[in-house]
Amino acid sequence: MFETLKAEPPEGLIATMAAFAADTHPEKLDLGVGVYRDASGQTPVMAAVRAAEAAMLARQSTKAYVGAGGNRPFAAFMEELVLGAGHPARAAGRVQVLQTPGGCGALRLAADLVVRAARGTRALVSDPTWPNHVPLIGGAGLAVDSYPYYDAASGTIAFEAMLTTLDRLPAGSLVVLHGSCHNPTGADLSREQWRELAALLGRRGLVPLVDLAYQGLGEGPDADAWAVRLLAESLPELLIGASCSKSFGLYRERVGAIIVVAANAAAAQVCMGQLQMLARRMYSFPPDHGAAIVATVAGDPALRAQWTAELEAMRARIAAQRERLAAALRREFGSGRFDFIAGQRGMFSLLGLEAAAVARLRAEHHVYIAADSRVNIAGLPEPQVERLARALRAVAG
Repeated sequence: MFETLKAEPPEGLIATMAAFAADTHPEKLDLGVGVYRDASGQTPVMAAVRAAEAAMLARQSTKAYVGAGGNRPFAAFMEELVLGAGHPARAAGRVQVLQTPGGCGALRLAADLVVRAARGTRALVSDPTWPNHVPLIGGAGLAVDSYPYYDAASGTIAFEAMLTTLDRLPAGSLVVLHGSCHNPTGADLSREQWRELAALLGRRGLVPLVDLAYQGLGEGPDADAWAVRLLAESLPELLIGASCSKSFGLYRERVGAIIVVAANAAAAQVCMGQLQMLARRMYSFPPDHGAAIVATVAGDPALRAQWTAELEAMRARIAAQRERLAAALRREFGSGRFDFIAGQRGMFSLLGLEAAAVARLRAEHHVYIAADSRVNIAGLPEPQVERLARALRAVAG
């Protein structure tokens, strides 16, 4: 049987990770993989998470299945975290939440639900976007195209071109949006642009699928969810894929949720039943450990306050690193070529480098970034800022 299979080349980021692991240079620098690192270069376990895990393990009396819907206290917290305590869609019963194996599981289930509802739906992702969007969503059977989003030459959003493309779509098309901290560019729409986009989506009858993977790392949890809350209030239907990998540092625990906002409470219930059926056929029941940790943090006022403070410290460090790197690059290049980095949000920025420059960064300077020149600013240790600036000047000057 297996002799019919063809070898698959490693996916870009996986190949970058493998190349970094094989590099024996003592000062190699990994700015490719999307994890947060502290000032010492470590990806820490948050103190609130560690305390919650200990408390959860001490009281947990069973490892029985949690059911297809997942951990319900976790789901209730995610609904509140993403949509806010008093959102009108929640009050109307239009919202349902299902725990998933990470944000990836949420996005795939969202695509599967769309296929069940309207096979042949066309999905559009931003250009550029997170590379795994296309296989996750396309793997469900949706045709995937793109819409303009970012002008790498100027470091700005191509908003008018984006609107022009979306305005030509047939009703019912699925539009994949980044709720905040756009990956890979770090360039987010302004609130006025989000309002204009929401009006277009409503006028054209388009359905958004919002990837909310970095809530809290841009401007804070509520500010980073502002656009999602606007869409949930403005539109009859909305899908959200949320992740706790970054905001709780639970990368390996695979903790996520799909949130459905439907036209009414009855439709939301139907969607929940469909999602449970799809989950049952795909992976049966979600893993509980990480979700139970999050639920423990959410249910303990002291732990929740501690987590909020830790998340804010992470956000502030990323913003400060953006300022440091932009200033260092301004000194090295003698221009504002990379000033856009300071004004962007979240973990990533897209440097706009040619492939040859990215290759030279690896070969000559042992600095690893994604093949598209996405750099993980959240993974940059403070002592390495000047070194990175010098390396970029050497390969891109």
